[in-house]
Amino acid sequence: MSSSTRDPEVVRVSQKGQATIPKTLRKKFGIDTPGEVFIYEEDERIIVEPVPSLEELGGIHADTDHEHGDVLDRVRELKHEERRREDARADRLRPADSEDE
Repeated sequence: MSSSTRDPEVVRVSQKGQATIPKTLRKKFGIDTPGEVFIYEEDERIIVEPVPSLEELGGIHADTDHEHGDVLDRVRELKHEERRREDARADRLRPADSEDE
């Protein structure tokens, strides 16, 4: 028996505000783990959408007046900024090397 992904599923939210997207939905919508999703509010609901890969964005806005590659450049810039923040956070959390050794 196959279950519909439209049937509600209870998901626990941790003390840190983390929730796990059920495997059936991750698979259906192509959300890789680890991966990234957009999350925002729309019409009094929380919306979670997969972040498209750079390949999927290749033709976005092809019929508009953007310079070739503008959208990809912006996505790359946002991903680079996020990576830089993650690296800075990891550096802050990494134990300092002991000078006594």
